[in-house]
Amino acid sequence: MAEVGLKPASHTRVGAVMDTLYERIANRSLMPGARVPSIRMMADALGLSKSTVVEAYDRLVGEGVLVARRGAGFFVAGHAPPLALADLGPQLDRAVDPLWLTRQALETGGQAVRPGCGWLPPSWLPEDNMRRALRVVARDPHSSLVEYATPAGLPALRQHLAWRLAQQGIDAEPSQIVLTDGGTHALDLICRFLLEPGDTVLLDDPCYFNFQALLLAHRVSIVGVPYTPNGPDLRCFERALIEHRPRLYICNAAIHNPTGGTLSQTVAHRLLKLADEHNLLIVEDDIFADFESEPSPRLAALDGLARVVSIGSFSKTLSAAMRCGYIVARQEWIEPLIDLKLATSFGSGQIAAAVVHRLLVDGTYRRHVDALRVKLADAMSEAIRRLTLIGLDVWTRPRAGMFLWTRLPEGLDAARVARHALSENVILAPGNVFGTSEQAAQFMRFNVSQCKGPKVYEVLRRAMDAAT
Repeated sequence: MAEVGLKPASHTRVGAVMDTLYERIANRSLMPGARVPSIRMMADALGLSKSTVVEAYDRLVGEGVLVARRGAGFFVAGHAPPLALADLGPQLDRAVDPLWLTRQALETGGQAVRPGCGWLPPSWLPEDNMRRALRVVARDPHSSLVEYATPAGLPALRQHLAWRLAQQGIDAEPSQIVLTDGGTHALDLICRFLLEPGDTVLLDDPCYFNFQALLLAHRVSIVGVPYTPNGPDLRCFERALIEHRPRLYICNAAIHNPTGGTLSQTVAHRLLKLADEHNLLIVEDDIFADFESEPSPRLAALDGLARVVSIGSFSKTLSAAMRCGYIVARQEWIEPLIDLKLATSFGSGQIAAAVVHRLLVDGTYRRHVDALRVKLADAMSEAIRRLTLIGLDVWTRPRAGMFLWTRLPEGLDAARVARHALSENVILAPGNVFGTSEQAAQFMRFNVSQCKGPKVYEVLRRAMDAAT
C-alpha cells in the first residue's frame, strides 16, 4: 500500500477529500478493510459536490489507497501503516514536539547544553556508589544475575518500599506493590489495565509532555484542565468531569512537572470528593517525592488507594540507567497488573532492583538526596536571579525540585526561541510541548540543575533577540 497520511494532497476541493481520508487512515479511525463513507455521505459532510468526491475516490484507488468493490462501495486497501505518534493529535513543529525534544536531549553529544531536559547532570548522581553496589550484588551468592525476577519483583525491595510509603502516609502492604522498569513502564501498564481506545483522560494543562505521548499511543482522548500553583483549577476540573465523563486523571504528586507547583491540602480534599462523585480514577505520579524535605499532600494517602494508584521510580534521583519503578494499587488490581506485566515484558530488572535496594538500606540513598536538596535549592535561587535579569517572569517559586516555569517577554513565542537556541547547541523546553492552550507558547521550562554556567543565559538572550 502506498504511504498515506504524511503529506496533504493539495489545496483543491478534490485534495480536501483526499486529505480527509489520509488523516483518518493515518490515525487508525479507518483501518485496512474498513468501508469508507459513501460518496453521498462524504459530499454532505464536507459540503462538496458528489462529482468532486467521486474524482477524489478514483484518485485514491489509482494510488492504491482505496479499493472499489462493485455494489459495495470503497474500502481501505492493504495493511495499516506503522503507528506514528507524530501523526496523532495536534501537528506541532517537529523541531520542538515532545518526542523530538526527548530525542535531542538523549542523542546529542556531550557538547550540548540541556536546560530543557528532565534529569540531573551525571556529576550530581552517585555513580561511584552505584558501582560499589553493583559489585556487592554481583558477589552475593543469593543474588541471581541470570534468572528472571519473580512476577511482582524483588520481595526485599517491595518490603522496603512499603516502609518508605508509610512515611508519606500511604498504607500499603508489600503485596500491593509491583516493581516495573521505571515510571513510564508503570504508567503504561496502568493505562493498559484501566483504559480502552476512545476513553477520555484528564491531564493538567500544562503537564509532563510524555503523559500526552503515551496516551496518544493508547488511542484515548485527552482533555486539559488549567493548572494553578496549588493544583488543578477546581471549577474547570468539575466542568470537565460533567462535560466529558473521563475515566482517568493523571497527575504529579508533590512537585508538579513542568511548573514546580505543589498540591494544597484544600485542593486535594475537594479533588477527591469530585472524583468520588463522578466515579473518576486517578493515577498519581510520585517520581519527585524525594526532592521534598517535608512531604506535601498525597492523594493516595488521603484516599487510601481506593480510587488512586500511585507510581514512582528512582530514575530522577538515582539513575536513569538503572530502570526501577513501581506501582502501588488496591489489592484486587495487583494480580491483573502482574499478568499484564508478564504478558508485555516478562518481568522487570532483577539486577536494577537489587542495586536500588542495596543503596536504600545501606544509607547511601538517604545521604545522597539530603545533599541533592541543598544543591537544588542553591541552583533554583541562582536560576531565578539570572532568568529574571534577562526579562523572564517566574510563574511560581517551587518549594523544591529542579523545574522552573517562566513566562517570556510579551510577543515572544517559546517554540521560535527554542529553534534559535538549537542552532547554538542549547536544548530548551518550550511551553508548547507541555500545554495545549495558546498561553503555553508564552512559557518555557528550565531545569535549574542544568543551568550552571553562563552559556545558557547568553544563548537564551540571543535566541530571544532573534525571535523578536
